Amino acid sequence: MTSIPGGQAGGPVTVADIDSLDFAKGGGLLPAVVQHAGTGAVLMLGYMNRDALRETFSRRHVVFFSRSKQRMWEKGETSGHFLELESVRTDCDRDTLLITAWPHGPVCHVGTETCFGSEPASTGERLAFLSTLETVIAKRASEQPEGSYTARLFAQGPRRIAQKVGEEGVEVALAAVMEGDDKVISESADLVFHLLVMLKKRGLSLEQVVAELRARHAKPKT
Repeated sequence: MTSIPGGQAGGPVTVADIDSLDFAKGGGLLPAVVQHAGTGAVLMLGYMNRDALRETFSRRHVVFFSRSKQRMWEKGETSGHFLELESVRTDCDRDTLLITAWPHGPVCHVGTETCFGSEPASTGERLAFLSTLETVIAKRASEQPEGSYTARLFAQGPRRIAQKVGEEGVEVALAAVMEGDDKVISESADLVFHLLVMLKKRGLSLEQVVAELRARHAKPKT
């Protein structure tokens, strides 16, 4: 059986864990898969040596080792489209990294959102857009930009937000029995948006709602 450096399994990585990673297997480099911290989309693949990983933790921006240029380079150092670090994990063999990050602009040099194109690759990624929408709603709530419908809703208070959730729920129900599929989808989108606004106003999140659904699903069936 191959021994794992440091006697550790896969999981979160900190600066203190760098020397326990298996850099020797890849000639001093580890492949680093970068994943969107909000949507879960796979953004790109790069490589890191020890110094690049240390700089990633230090700068809080993702830094790679360029095999073609034979030097460290920070993603976005020329374009400004940097990757803001969220977390670092390693696999069970400790020879591959999973980086979660917040992209600031297109990730690929050809202008697409990821190096694998801009279209979501899975249903999970498409649904994860709800997390992105939550982030946008939170930003509107804190910054209150002029002309923003979302900001205006927050300014009108919880009663108005609750009223909108109720109104949109009725619109969905009416569309379900009187309108076509396009109208049902449109009204459902309105309902989900206003529901997210209401949750944010209460200091709650969609993740908590999903956790409740998962807990119900896990209960023994009677």
